Amino acid sequence: MPSPDLNLDDLDLRILDQLQRDCSLSNQALAQRVHASPPTCLRRVRRLVESGVIERQVAILNPAALGVGLTAIIEITLDTQAAEDLDAFEARIVADPAIGQCYRVSSGPDFILVAQVADMDAYQALARRAFTGDARVRNVRSFFATARGKFDTRYPIS
Repeated sequence: MPSPDLNLDDLDLRILDQLQRDCSLSNQALAQRVHASPPTCLRRVRRLVESGVIERQVAILNPAALGVGLTAIIEITLDTQAAEDLDAFEARIVADPAIGQCYRVSSGPDFILVAQVADMDAYQALARRAFTGDARVRNVRSFFATARGKFDTRYPIS
């Protein structure tokens, strides 16, 4: 978790903006884009990683190119909302490789999940192993994406 007393200045914000766009930039290229010296840029990036502002650096892949083109958005409601039941369900569900995102939510279902699977048969297999076999699961509502209007991993930098 990022330190609450970490003060991000304009250079930090420019670095974060550029890395959100393309984290494969060399330090030299990043320094040029943010108008800083390479040693300063390298020091700042290390500080942002060590402080937890930068959690990970990843490649974003095209799911259809990998044969996992069906996106399911799933609402899960458990029988009880006891902390240990929520924790146990979450621990089990986040271990499933088909689940890309898992959110605990309030005022409605207990969880919203986003799964990426090959097709409806793969979704049914996920549902059997993850939801229908779990006695804690009271209700499952699934929605299937028919088109993706926007997908972005960037956060607004102010």
